[in-house]
Amino acid sequence: MKNKHLLTITLTGLLAALTCAATMLVRVPSATGYKNLGDCVVLLSGWLLGPIWGFLAGGIGSGLADLLAGYGYYVPGTFIIKGATSLVFALLYASLKKKMNPHLSFIIAAAVGESVMVAGYFGYSFIFLGKGIGAAASVPGNVVQGLIGIAAAFLILLGLAKIKDIDKIKKS
Repeated sequence: MKNKHLLTITLTGLLAALTCAATMLVRVPSATGYKNLGDCVVLLSGWLLGPIWGFLAGGIGSGLADLLAGYGYYVPGTFIIKGATSLVFALLYASLKKKMNPHLSFIIAAAVGESVMVAGYFGYSFIFLGKGIGAAASVPGNVVQGLIGIAAAFLILLGLAKIKDIDKIKKS
């Protein structure tokens, strides 16, 4: 049991670091921040680690990327939003995969999770950053980022699912 817990903590740290790296590796600046590939790893964190540990990996990794990129004012929001994206994805995926094709379950759960991201950043910008209705300008870019994250995560999932012992480390 101790080894399983140690593996979970280690994977959480690795996925947080990978989330940060994926977020910072490809950064396309925009008027509302930057677009990146971090959402791919946020979703995969939920798939591999489940809702709680996925929340931590996605939230910490994404928040750290914002901090390192000079967007410190986004760190609290990003931690919650990206963590919630992974958490919602993991909970919905766990429920749906029992009822339907796991690939379709992944796509549906990922779309709902990424909707949390889009709505979360709109709300954070609207309320906490004081942008008011101007926060709506970030929605299309966040939708595109979410769709790219879903597509990339799904392609990686197809490869990971072929690993013989993946279920031994997977929590969801």
